[in-house]
Amino acid sequence: MPDLAHTFAGSESQLSGPTTVYAFVPAIDFQAYSAVIRTVRLSLFNFGRIAVSPASAAVSCHVISAKGVGQDLGNGNTTANVIDGGLLQGTTTASFTATGISGTVVSLAGTVTFTTNNGVLTVTVAGWFDLATGQFFVSGPVTAATGKLAGATGTISFAGTEVSTGAFTENISGGICVDLAP
Repeated sequence: MPDLAHTFAGSESQLSGPTTVYAFVPAIDFQAYSAVIRTVRLSLFNFGRIAVSPASAAVSCHVISAKGVGQDLGNGNTTANVIDGGLLQGTTTASFTATGISGTVVSLAGTVTFTTNNGVLTVTVAGWFDLATGQFFVSGPVTAATGKLAGATGTISFAGTEVSTGAFTENISGGICVDLAP
């Protein structure tokens, strides 16, 4: 069996183009090698699905990749509309407290609450806000949920920019796992 670690000079993506085969390693059948790699990847993918499957077959995990458009209301409070939010399509309200400052960067902690057709989901977050640029980032775990979102787990992050009027846009990302069965 050839030592595959020394057979290729680069990644698997180079298999379709020129590939360097060192003289001290016997040549191999590239089509067979590619088939083995696909089989191993599929096996690992299926093993991962089995190994991390929740106890309840109805629990499903959802990637969150949404946009928020909102307004800073002052006193650490914000509101936003969630666009392309999937399960979290709706609105958010948030309340933040400054926990420290270094230069122009304020450390924050607080909660962001999503109100959706599926229920209410609360995320407890920590992060920062740059007073000079208006850029911000907060992230944290799901800490409460009601309605069809009851029992949800996961982590959500918010990254964006606020302008001088208090208007902001943000990218909302992360994942939640929840049993959506009635």
